[in-house]
Amino acid sequence: IDMAQVFKEYKKFEDLRESLKTEISASEETIKADVTALKSLSDKLKMMTESSPGYAKTESELASKAAEIDARRKVMQRDFLRKESQIYKEVYMEVQTAVKMYAEYYKYTLVLRFNRKALSTEDDARGVINGMNRQVVYHNPSNDITEAVLEYLNKKYRKVVDNPGGGTSTNWLKITL
Repeated sequence: IDMAQVFKEYKKFEDLRESLKTEISASEETIKADVTALKSLSDKLKMMTESSPGYAKTESELASKAAEIDARRKVMQRDFLRKESQIYKEVYMEVQTAVKMYAEYYKYTLVLRFNRKALSTEDDARGVINGMNRQVVYHNPSNDITEAVLEYLNKKYRKVVDNPGGGTSTNWLKITL
């Protein structure tokens, strides 16, 4: 199975990543607003002289708010990395379950991960070297279950999206190889 292809074409993975991107954009807007307020405070400080009353207080407030924004930004980045990791884990576990079901149904004893992209399509030196270092040197394309697993996962996901309370079927006979 070409796992890179599955992750690229599995609609649920795409939707989850889009949702995360939207969340990241919203948080970036919040940070931008905070930075704008910080710039305003910085401009206010620039108009003051060190001997002005309130200079020390404004300078301290500026430093405090800058540290607060930086800390919030770092926490958000860690949170988003955790969420992205969870997305990959969730999708990988679903793919693994689907592959297991497929393999058991068709009595496969082994399913290998491979890259179906042909070496001849690589133009750059790094791509050629990576292609030459593949574990799977040859495979019979009829043994590639990527499309069948993808079709199953996307059909199952569509059923959930279209009918959130409905069940799903695991009928492999309906999937064309």
